[in-house]
Amino acid sequence: MTVPEKNPEFENLLVYLRQSRGFDFSGYKRSTLMRRVYKRMQLFNLESFGDYLDHLEVYPEEFNHLFNTILINVTGFFRDALAWQDLAEEVLPSIINSKKSSEQIRIWSAGCASGEEAYTLAILMAELLGTEEFRQRVKIYATDVDEEALNQARQAVYSAKNVQEIPPNLRQKYFEESGNRYVFRQDLRRSVIFGRHDLLQDAPISRLDLLVCRNTLMYFNSEAQGRILARFHFALNDAGYLFLGKAEMLLMHSNLFTPFNLKNRIFTKVSTVNVRDRLLVMANTAEDEANSRLSRHLRLRELAFDSASIAQVVVDINGILVMVNEQARTVFSLSPRDLARPFQDLELSYRPIELRSLIERAYAERRTVTLTTVERYLSKADRQYLDVRIIPLQDTENNFLGVSIAFHDVTRYIQLQDELQRSRQELETTNEELQSTNEELETTNEELQSTNEELETTNEELQSTNEELETMNEELQSTNEELQTINNELNERTAELNRSNIFLISILKSLQAGIVVIDNSFNILIWNHLLEDMWGLRTDEVLGQSIFSLDIGFPVEQLRSPIRDTLSGNNQFAEMIIDATNRRGREIKCYVAITPLSGTEIEGAVVMMADIDRVNSMISVQGIEERRLQQP
Repeated sequence: MTVPEKNPEFENLLVYLRQSRGFDFSGYKRSTLMRRVYKRMQLFNLESFGDYLDHLEVYPEEFNHLFNTILINVTGFFRDALAWQDLAEEVLPSIINSKKSSEQIRIWSAGCASGEEAYTLAILMAELLGTEEFRQRVKIYATDVDEEALNQARQAVYSAKNVQEIPPNLRQKYFEESGNRYVFRQDLRRSVIFGRHDLLQDAPISRLDLLVCRNTLMYFNSEAQGRILARFHFALNDAGYLFLGKAEMLLMHSNLFTPFNLKNRIFTKVSTVNVRDRLLVMANTAEDEANSRLSRHLRLRELAFDSASIAQVVVDINGILVMVNEQARTVFSLSPRDLARPFQDLELSYRPIELRSLIERAYAERRTVTLTTVERYLSKADRQYLDVRIIPLQDTENNFLGVSIAFHDVTRYIQLQDELQRSRQELETTNEELQSTNEELETTNEELQSTNEELETTNEELQSTNEELETMNEELQSTNEELQTINNELNERTAELNRSNIFLISILKSLQAGIVVIDNSFNILIWNHLLEDMWGLRTDEVLGQSIFSLDIGFPVEQLRSPIRDTLSGNNQFAEMIIDATNRRGREIKCYVAITPLSGTEIEGAVVMMADIDRVNSMISVQGIEERRLQQP
């Protein structure tokens, strides 16, 4: 599979995000990351990733918008309904039947976004167990790296559109309507626990019966996927199930999981030797071991430990930091107040390297785990290199007490090694001829391996393409939802404008006088029905025409001067009586009143025209009618 060449500016941006905000996106697929970051850059017309890094330094509030763009939160209740149906009919009953009636059932929804999948699990389990037994036995842990999405999930409030995929009977049973919103039942909500969790850095939740992680792995590269799946394998019970998204096949990880229902991406754990039970037994003996630590010899060892020349910490079997020597306090800015704190709460547990998974590996393999040349960033320019050793500590009965973690500073050694390497480059030039002969021999072996590699490459490319298409589909779905929101707003504004137009037309029709509205260029904007009757011109014939271009029985040129005075603001009201001939050829006295059409400034003029004889006639008729009504 061809790997795209790395963009140095983009890699610098990822380093900056890791150092300044603790978000490590190095395990994410570069193509997806670059596409999402470029979407933010377009908003500010930025051409390069270096320019965007400068923008982040000047405007730190942009971090939240960037993270929300990268972490695509596309989810839904009962998403891929057939897969959920098989889970409810085959997997969940199997989990329940394998448990005693008093045993707890533990489920983890990893990458839960705004919580729809976690609540879907709660609904299915409550249907199988009944609500009372569900509250007593089931714990659903829902995690994500996006705090904003987690806050929405904790509220458990969803719109009518969000819950439309839930069958009506289940929606009525498990949600309470509040206006046009739906709220998940509070008594069942307590069994769903939300928390922030980074799949690449944080230790996994353990002793799980079911792990749901749908359409999340596809955002990571193959190396990161392998690390995450190893943690999932550790987190599940031997009879546990893994439920993935439709684009995630696990073809390259058959040593960890085997298909249970491949069509719907449901897998079971491949059992391995497990030391978890022995670790839990050792936790119960902590009180006896605490007494032994009071001995005089152990105190002497502690003093020697504290004065050691290399940084060293000790973490007990329960994950609590119990010892830190003076060198470690200096190098990692630790203090006595950090003692007795959970190790996972300390920055040291994941920086400069993720130590929690390595501690689990030392326990599982019952041996010292050593990492060399671990890079630690002290500043943008300075780096420190450490050799890290995780040593499992056991008593005389080979029971685990905890681990000792030693950090040996090899920065100077690395620097000397680099200098030596530069010196050797001249000698390597001489050796190239010898290496060439060796490479020819290796070529034969490589050709034999090429066929197998090509097949594996083709498989990985197909899997990567499938994941990329699914990622783009979710991005398009997210964009479609944004466009739908904008369209709804435009429809509402259009409806308001139509109501205003109807209201204006009704007013104009109800007036017993002709009304013509013109703009600053004397062009006609409104021509009501009484003017049509008076002068014989329809509305569609005069709209957009200059009022002074009309060929009617009214001497329009007599209006030019008063209209100009009105438009210039010199006259707020003008009225006059003008002789005219209506469309029937009858001579009339036409009353004309001119007023400005004002907004923030004068935008035109309103001209009212009325046949004086008609108005007088209406007034006379109205007076007769009023006198008639007043008679006893």
